Amino acid sequence: MSEPVRASDTPYAIDVEEGKNYFWCACGKSKEQPFCDGAHSGTGIAPVRYKATESKKVFFCGCKVTEGQPFCDGSHKK
Repeated sequence: MSEPVRASDTPYAIDVEEGKNYFWCACGKSKEQPFCDGAHSGTGIAPVRYKATESKKVFFCGCKVTEGQPFCDGSHKK
């Protein structure tokens, strides 16, 4: 399994819609950050599905080392 690529030093603030599925890029290679565009092919790292339970702003991890995938937990500060 490959190590993820750090895509950003800060989280991505995204307004999500209730009931919609989002696929967070876990490998860091996507050109559509923070979402998957299929660039993970061959890395052994799969995207993480998030289904919004309500419409709100969420903070998707940009550094890709969060313990709370797909959300930012402050790991980018370490």
